[in-house]
This record gives sequence, C-alpha cells and structure tokens, in this order.
Amino acid sequence: MIKVLLADDEELMRGGLRMMLQTQPDITVAGEASDGAQAVRLARDLAPDVVLMDVRMPVMDGVTATREITARGPRPHVLVLTTFELDEYVFAAVRAGASGFLLKRTPPETLLEGVRTVAAGEGLLGPSVTRRLLDEFARTSPAPPDEPTRRRLDRLTEREREVLLLIARGLSNGEISRALHVGEATTKTHVKRILAKLDLRDRIQAVVFAYDHGLVRPDPSSVDRSPGPGRSPGGSHPDRA
Repeated sequence: MIKVLLADDEELMRGGLRMMLQTQPDITVAGEASDGAQAVRLARDLAPDVVLMDVRMPVMDGVTATREITARGPRPHVLVLTTFELDEYVFAAVRAGASGFLLKRTPPETLLEGVRTVAAGEGLLGPSVTRRLLDEFARTSPAPPDEPTRRRLDRLTEREREVLLLIARGLSNGEISRALHVGEATTKTHVKRILAKLDLRDRIQAVVFAYDHGLVRPDPSSVDRSPGPGRSPGGSHPDRA
C-alpha cells in the first residue's frame, strides 16, 4: 500500500486529490497539510511513501519543505504539483530533492501513474518541465568536482560513468541499452549501482549531479529540440527519469 501525504493550502484541491487517490486499491491518504511546515512535521510523524507537494504555500514554501523532508533520508519521495509550466520554483525544488513534477491540470490517470512511479524510486518530470530544466542547466556554470565528489566518482566503473552521462542526457533505460548494445536488465543494474555509489535518491538527482559537476554540458541550441522516442512535448504523459 502506497501511503501519500497531501500538502496544499487549498482545501478544495486537497479534497479532490483525496477523493481520487482513495479510489485506488493500492493507495491510501495518510494525512493532509495546509502549509509547508505542517508537511515537514507530518512527513516525520506519518512516514508516507510519497508527498504530493504544492510549491506555493504559506508559512513555509514547498521548496523549503522539500529540502527539509528529503534531507532526512531516502523516503518519502516528493512529487511536486505546480500550476504553471514555467514556475520559478521548479528548478529550485529539483535541487532540493524533489523526485518529480506534474502540472495540477494533469489527467487523473497520469497523476496516479506518477504517484506509483515515484513511490517505486523512479524520477518523473512532465515534458514541458524537462525542457525548462535543460534550459536552466544551459545557463548554469558548473563547479568543478571537489575532493569528496571526486572520491564518489572514483567508485564508478568506466561503464557506470558512461551510463551516468547517458542518464544526464535524458535517455531512458531502453535507449541506453540500445546505445550500449546491452540488455535492459543490465542497464537497470548499472543505474541502481550508480545511485547507490553516488548516494543519490533517484535518476533526477543523478541528472542534477552530472550537470552540477560539469560531467556533461547541455547544448543551448538543443534545448527545444524535437522529443526522442516515446516523448511528447505537448502531451500529458510524463518522462520517467
């Protein structure tokens, strides 16, 4: 059973989410928070698997709440719901440890899939949010790896480094497998080992890590490029990262 904590200052929004989630046999609503500070307290007390987090809330915003929640351990995973595709909080919340983003107007079936995806430890971003993140990365000057980071990177094998770079470029497991001519099960094993060795929560944080430390640099001219296989920039289906 997936335990979900709802964090949104709008009671009507929480009510709608609660009604939708409670129709699912594998999901239960563990609690509700009306501001970020309450979300942090309830995440500690209720130990949910997923926090559905609004980014704009009183007392404590969703970015700060996400940072405090994710700093305590691998769970819960935070799935941020945002009203606007270009919300200025989006990039900051990914850096704070959010495992995914979806728009509030996302169809119910996509949101339910998103909850299950992040509960399973996978990252998830809506296509339009993915493009914004790439745009932000293109504007960011990465810092060279410091000594602790270099030690973490030294734990990776040559193949794992190669897989990390492909993750950072947004390739799915299937695409990585085809690029490296290996089975998908092998790719999944590489991904799990990369996350464990670098002490990262999920693939989204692996992307942030790679760009932050200059392991891969985005091509600004390709930010709005056509989507790869299985991705639809105008659609509602999220990209799993």
